[in-house]
Amino acid sequence: MSTARSAPLFTPVLIGGSIIILLGFAIRASFGVFQIPIAEEFGWPRADFSLAIAIQNLAWGIGQPMFSAVAERFGDRKAIILGALFYSAGLLLTAFAMTPGSMQLLEILVGFGVAGTGFGVILAVVGRAASDENRSLALGVATAAGSAGQVIGAPIAEILLGYYPWQTVFIIFAVAILAVLLVLPMMRSPAMATKAELQQSLGQALTQAFKDPSFSLIFLGFFSCGYQLAFITAHFPAMVTEMCGAIAPDSFLAGIGITTTSALGALAIAVIGLANIGGTLAAAWAGKRWTKKYLLAGIYLARTVIAGLFIALPITPGSVLIFSLLMGALWLATVPLTSGLVAHIYGLRYMGTLYGFVFLSHQIGGFLGVWLGGALYDLYGDYTLVWWVGVGVGAFSAIVHLPIRERPLNAVPA
Repeated sequence: MSTARSAPLFTPVLIGGSIIILLGFAIRASFGVFQIPIAEEFGWPRADFSLAIAIQNLAWGIGQPMFSAVAERFGDRKAIILGALFYSAGLLLTAFAMTPGSMQLLEILVGFGVAGTGFGVILAVVGRAASDENRSLALGVATAAGSAGQVIGAPIAEILLGYYPWQTVFIIFAVAILAVLLVLPMMRSPAMATKAELQQSLGQALTQAFKDPSFSLIFLGFFSCGYQLAFITAHFPAMVTEMCGAIAPDSFLAGIGITTTSALGALAIAVIGLANIGGTLAAAWAGKRWTKKYLLAGIYLARTVIAGLFIALPITPGSVLIFSLLMGALWLATVPLTSGLVAHIYGLRYMGTLYGFVFLSHQIGGFLGVWLGGALYDLYGDYTLVWWVGVGVGAFSAIVHLPIRERPLNAVPA
């Protein structure tokens, strides 16, 4: 028997995991579409539902290491089932929320649900199931599935809202997320680990990682990714609406029906999502060949330059599209590289939990990006200051990745 034949990239685990992430992210990415229907029905300030989305981001981050630990202690599929139940219950109960406080509280359930069906749990399973040569690309494919969900989620919600009230759409989504349980039989992966990892408890692995300066640098570096992504997702359409120059009647955009800056803002998010698919796969491919920490530093540096130029120059329809295309190519490109870096340094045995703690930093950044975007806008009347804060944290992330020691920790003598 030949053992030299290349292992397949698209395993049942990768296909099943990609389906779960795609569906979970499609629903999560649609929440901005509900902003106006909910505000109009109850007469709430826009900030109330924005805070609910920010709380969802934070709960997702807090829940990520918890669900990853459940997966590593009791099994991946049990964690996914628990996450789907949390997700469904949160959506279902949100459909009957009558006050801002109750809706914000229920978004904790939704955030936990995203944690149980999202990157932390799924990427750990995919990483363990993939061969060494395919691991980086497999993580990229699963991450790109989340990008695809971002592209289709909002349009599907918009179509459904044309036929049903928002409460019914939430109930439809609550049922839909339970469909991920159908692919659970595919989510079976070997517990790949070195002898040293098998002898190590979760507590020992966490202690070892928390004492390692490289883990702290990875944690700090992921903060800006969450800040930038969450801010742009929540506020960029409004920023384009208010700060972009007018669309010329004889332009290409007008010819395809984009005649207002508000429509351009919605298009910008779609362009980001589409570019994200290719950018994520390209980053995963590069992560197989080059040093991940330098790739991550380069991505954050490129984001910093692109964002700085965008806000420093006049904002026009053309610059919005160019920015969306370039930022989209870098959008989730950090995820397969960061998760792959954690797996490479600390091993596969507790990859999910360790990546979950790193992802908490991402979601703290996401919470601040969404909340600060609204708070500083209310203070200063535009998004310029909060945008420059994002440029600054991006530059910080580019710098902190450089000292990371990118070699397996268990291979280093004590």
